[in-house]
Amino acid sequence: MPAKVLIIPDKFKGTLTAREAATAIAKGWKRHRPDDLLESVPMSDGGDGFGETISEILGARSQIIKTVDAAHRPCRARWWWEPRNKMAIIESAKVIGLSQLPPGKFHPFALDTFGLGAALLAAEAKGARRCLIGIGGSATNDGGFGLARALGWEFRDCNERPITCWTGLKHLASIHPGRKVSINEILVAVDVQNPLLGPTGATRIYGPQKGIRPQDYPVAESSLGRLATVVRQTFGHDFAKEPGTGAAGGLGFGLKCFFNAKLEPGFELFAKYADLPRRLRNADLVITGEGAIDRSSLMGKGVGQLAALCRSLKLSCIGLAGCVKNPALARRRFTQIAALTPDLTTEAKAKAKPAYWLTQLAAVVAEEWVGPKS
Repeated sequence: MPAKVLIIPDKFKGTLTAREAATAIAKGWKRHRPDDLLESVPMSDGGDGFGETISEILGARSQIIKTVDAAHRPCRARWWWEPRNKMAIIESAKVIGLSQLPPGKFHPFALDTFGLGAALLAAEAKGARRCLIGIGGSATNDGGFGLARALGWEFRDCNERPITCWTGLKHLASIHPGRKVSINEILVAVDVQNPLLGPTGATRIYGPQKGIRPQDYPVAESSLGRLATVVRQTFGHDFAKEPGTGAAGGLGFGLKCFFNAKLEPGFELFAKYADLPRRLRNADLVITGEGAIDRSSLMGKGVGQLAALCRSLKLSCIGLAGCVKNPALARRRFTQIAALTPDLTTEAKAKAKPAYWLTQLAAVVAEEWVGPKS
């Protein structure tokens, strides 16, 4: 009996985009179930690939700006414009992303979010009424300090001297507002719910993958902590404790308190614009996946959220991955899980030919799947 199969993978980080992963899965599935009706909807919950994914769904047009990356090196970056609804789509990773920098060359203390300001100004100049910003995949840990400075905000110490490096925020005494951005609504897609500070905050949880070492924690935490304190004193609200403010090295915090942005779970934004509820109602099976299905996948990230939604709808959901870190935990969420390593191939071979091996994995799962119940 032919099945209606909805293929909704996220990226396989460092190897395949969400679109490439969807194509590989569909190719493998068709090998053993050629009569099934397949629909592919690549997913992004706010990180790398957010711009392409959402712009494809909405039919937005690509735009190019001149700006600087996280290390203040001149660069050209892409954003997207949907004219009918006057909506701008910005992917932070395209400007200040870790993937834009040579590995290991820059320490996060020397990086900031300044370059993102040009994208926000370009959206404003285009007449944007709404701006969607995906902030995952950043190289920064500055709490949005650089972005605020790009829009004219000033941060001064007790001697009224301007602070120009985010690690100098430990001496922060006052904040002086910059220009307002005339965009009615700024929606920020966050793929995590961490607060700004503390053991589950930006520095300790996500800093290490950007190059922050344990010996750097005191400087980073004291700088962001002082920023949070002065923001609370200035605006009368403790933004730092709110979920998602620790996303992207605190960029979620900066966008919320300096630009009145609204933080929303990235998966919920994707689901809304992809009309996901309707697609799920019409499906017999959902296939999703990402590079690693691990504990973080089940703590707010898109693949885990999709699996939970399918479970609530009593809809089968298969999770494919490069590796599955905790199979027992994953099986609580997914109907079935399958990984490239170690059962199908080695990690080295999987990374060398990711599309080939993902196609093979999808074919194996398709051959074993019994199909929808009549």
